[in-house]
Amino acid sequence: MAHMNVPNRDEKTQSMSLANSVLVGLIGEGIGPSRSPFMHETEAAALGIKLIYRLIDLPVLGLDVSSLEVLLHAAELMGFSGVNVTHPCKQAVIPLLDGLSDEARALGAVNTVLFREGKRMGHNTDWFGFAEAFRLRMPGASLERVVQLGAGGAGAAVAYAILKMGAKHIVIVDVDPQRADDVVQKFSALFGADRISGAASAAEALIGATGLINATPIGMAAHPGLPLDSALLRPDLWVAEVVYFPLETALLKAAREIGCRTVDGGGMAVFQAAEAFRLFTGIVPDAARMLANFAAE
Repeated sequence: MAHMNVPNRDEKTQSMSLANSVLVGLIGEGIGPSRSPFMHETEAAALGIKLIYRLIDLPVLGLDVSSLEVLLHAAELMGFSGVNVTHPCKQAVIPLLDGLSDEARALGAVNTVLFREGKRMGHNTDWFGFAEAFRLRMPGASLERVVQLGAGGAGAAVAYAILKMGAKHIVIVDVDPQRADDVVQKFSALFGADRISGAASAAEALIGATGLINATPIGMAAHPGLPLDSALLRPDLWVAEVVYFPLETALLKAAREIGCRTVDGGGMAVFQAAEAFRLFTGIVPDAARMLANFAAE
């Protein structure tokens, strides 16, 4: 049987893409409800770009994270401009890349991979998404002492964003103390040990706090409830949420009812997508339009 000559990944596969068209996707588990295809394709249409965004759901394909190298190679051969990656691929993808942005290296996590001239470059737009949404929706908020619940992948990105924005001190609380300590140690080295610490409980951490961030999955449709006792909330706290499905989480509802300033997770979702869109296409999208479309969907 004759064998095809399959080009290796060092050859430039971008030439397979049609002019003025972009093929991208998302690799992860349980990504069926993702709004990424809607956000990218709707904005591309508004800009006159032909963009297709494919969901590559590992369980649906009967695959797991061990297939990541095969999927990346296949995407390159098929002319993808790049892919977003989410759980459980954000760390696993790093050894398969040729380079990392400064932010991806600092976070030890990648959510956007670009294919350029035979090279795979890893970026992280999660931190940017949170920072931009926070600046837009929480102007003038005090960053004197910020408490963050959750030290997973999203938590690391959010902590990085808050510290980059100038937080004087952030306190990390996680159900896994070791995971919280890992984030504290990592960012102590980057930003200074006086600017980040861990705490055993939300009650302890919130003493003297000016703001609260939920970077846990608690509040998602699949994980309903509150990430802390609502009695710990105070009207003088601002409250930020990473969860965006639903936009109105139990935490935000409780916080608003007592008069807290709040910001939902929709902005982070949109702005991280907007930055990924810029990386994929080289075109700066209209973030305000993306926000409006996201809210109207």
